Amino acid sequence: MVTRALSFGTVAEAYERYRPGYPVELLELVTAYAGEPIRTALEFGAGTGKATRLFAQAGIAVTATEPDAAMLAELRKHLPANVTSVQAAFEDLPPGSSYDLVYSAAALHWTNPEGRWDRMAALVRPGGVFASFAVPIQLADPELEAAVRAARSPYLVDDGVPSPDSTPPADRPMEWPGTELQQAEWFTDVRQAVVERRLTMSAHEYVGQLSTVSAYVMLRPADRDEVFRRILEVLPDTVDLDAEITTHLARRQ
Repeated sequence: MVTRALSFGTVAEAYERYRPGYPVELLELVTAYAGEPIRTALEFGAGTGKATRLFAQAGIAVTATEPDAAMLAELRKHLPANVTSVQAAFEDLPPGSSYDLVYSAAALHWTNPEGRWDRMAALVRPGGVFASFAVPIQLADPELEAAVRAARSPYLVDDGVPSPDSTPPADRPMEWPGTELQQAEWFTDVRQAVVERRLTMSAHEYVGQLSTVSAYVMLRPADRDEVFRRILEVLPDTVDLDAEITTHLARRQ
């Protein structure tokens, strides 16, 4: 788990180049839920700062924390003036400061579940907001997705990305981490929402995005190159992607 969580530094530049950023609709969703101005925010697992920039550009003073030095160095290349960056894992953050918003973009699953919500509660001020964003990116064409799975199967059976869910967002049962938040004594008003998003990119850009997924990063270099060669063979020149953002929100009591 820790090895995979700290594997992204080897692909930090590719992560910044190929991972999509976050749309303004996500910021609007979080601020509407907060119901009052968000002045300070803590982001953990900030990576290269994809979500950092979204919230910082809204004038929020963001403290962005990231345990991987190479990822943090890439973030600092694009650092807005109102962002403070710190090299630290979530488990190492001191509880002395509290924020209007604490959030995680595709990083909460890398944290230690033991004591997770007690630590979180110590970082969010009473009445403040916790938010988690999950961004599974899938080929929109099921047949093409199946062809890619077959192409990679000799080397990688599961890339760790959830399968697309055809259930309408409003009808979906509560997913993780909302299920844990509903049981956490420190948090209330747990909500689940989806920001719909469809992306189009070239086949090579899509493979570049795959190169930043931990399951591929952990392959031996020769195997990884062969997997990407096989995948490119079955892809058209451009691909459409489902890239909806599943968001979980909760309020600190």
